Amino acid sequence: MSPTPILDHIRSLFTADTSEHLDSIKNAFVQGALKQPVRPMSDQELARAIREFRSAPVSDWTLAKLSRRFVEASRPRDD
Repeated sequence: MSPTPILDHIRSLFTADTSEHLDSIKNAFVQGALKQPVRPMSDQELARAIREFRSAPVSDWTLAKLSRRFVEASRPRDD
């Protein structure tokens, strides 16, 4: 599955001055370090994960944390 739809959605949640974070996310998808969640995240879940990611400088650690959030989103919800 192409990461394009999720990247477009992520881009819509960012302000224009955060290209380093967006570039990091894009590169991680291209390199396979970041996988699109099996189950789509809600806008609230994605916005929270992006806020956490943006709160720190781009690094392997912050990218790994974002990846963990995507994995957690793939788990069944307790509804």
